[in-house]
Amino acid sequence: QVQLVESGGGLVQPGGSLTLSCAASGNGVRNIYIMGWYRQAPGKQRELVAEKPQIARPKYANSVKDRFTISRDNTKNLVTLHMNNLTPEATAVYYCHIGVRVLDDDHAYWGQGTQVTVSS
Repeated sequence: QVQLVESGGGLVQPGGSLTLSCAASGNGVRNIYIMGWYRQAPGKQRELVAEKPQIARPKYANSVKDRFTISRDNTKNLVTLHMNNLTPEATAVYYCHIGVRVLDDDHAYWGQGTQVTVSS
């Protein structure tokens, strides 16, 4: 079992920066193998923004490459998303995603979402 706490959302101007944070806790954290972020804008499908496996290099959506950076602190079971050069298209609810693996069975946990609004 994993519980997630998200923070860092808010209102920023175009071109600004924002950092999201997600902390995982619970007895399932020992089985975490991937941590990442998804987002969902009004009227659109939820999409992957960035994810970081335990060892492999991170994966980014094409729309955020070279502007967003995902990082993990495995000691604290923390994942952050550093968002730079933000555009209004980044406005969405951002959800922390944690993948756990137990006995070769994968399970997903989701944060409650944090609003990011990019507007002048």
